[in-house]
Amino acid sequence: MASTRSNTARTAVVAGTVVAVAAGLAACGGPTLEEKGGGDGKGGKRGEIVIGSAGFTESKVLAEIYSRLLQDAGYRTRVQTLANRELYEPALEKGQIDVVPEYASTLAEFLNVKKNGSKAKPVASGDIGKTVAALKKLAGPRGLKVLPAGRATDQNAFAVSREFAARYKLSTLSDLGESKQKIKLASGEECETRVFCKPGLEKTYGIDITGLDPKGVGTPQAKQAVKDGTDQLVLTTTTDATLDSFGLVLLKDDKRLQNADNVLPVVNAESAGDKRIESALGKLTRALTTEDLIDLNRKVDAERLKPADVARSYVESKGLVRK
Repeated sequence: MASTRSNTARTAVVAGTVVAVAAGLAACGGPTLEEKGGGDGKGGKRGEIVIGSAGFTESKVLAEIYSRLLQDAGYRTRVQTLANRELYEPALEKGQIDVVPEYASTLAEFLNVKKNGSKAKPVASGDIGKTVAALKKLAGPRGLKVLPAGRATDQNAFAVSREFAARYKLSTLSDLGESKQKIKLASGEECETRVFCKPGLEKTYGIDITGLDPKGVGTPQAKQAVKDGTDQLVLTTTTDATLDSFGLVLLKDDKRLQNADNVLPVVNAESAGDKRIESALGKLTRALTTEDLIDLNRKVDAERLKPADVARSYVESKGLVRK
């Protein structure tokens, strides 16, 4: 999933965020579960698990669901929200956080670029089996354990206002490129370099992106900017449940810039590689559907419920925890 902010303000904000995150994580970083109080579940108390969340709704809800499942398995848990993958992935490697809800293709390409550079040959595809296999090869040497993927998927997507789509006869991203319109894109900070975002839109579709508006991935502010005409395009996801209320429509990714992004947990192998953790999180992996993701997002973004409350209701309704 993606995210960019502007020049001086951007530098100050990002630097401040990194310092704050580093300070916050320092208190919870590093020790194994055994050091925290026992990771194998033998002899009672099992220690604290820190669950990382990115800054968008779906990630927050999934992190809260993970928290509920792990509490039910006997762990103390805490959710740590970090702005984006550039911040939480290194923290996961260091054991400063123990587990995050992830997306197979997006993480595979993130680690691929991290290892091999921005011109690396893509390893993700529409084949989830091959993508997860490639992800495991990249994640293992970094001390990360990739747990099984489920059927629920969430891909990055791009939306425009209904009026803009009607005016220029747009239904696909190819149509947008062919329209030759100058496009300001509401997104997050990583969009500048992520292959599925600004570089991919320019290279694959020939879209003329004149600037990025750093309002985040699918946030209300980002969608409002497109609704108002301040921006012309917004980066969101295929499970965004509030597009209609903003008068926005998705443009079809007709050249398949985005790969299959099945949801799966990724853990720090040393601090959270326990089979009990895999078993607890596997309950969600087996139950969760794409339709569930849309509904969970709707409850937070449209109905204004808290992610923690939505998570609690979901796991109880699905019988995933003991009441």
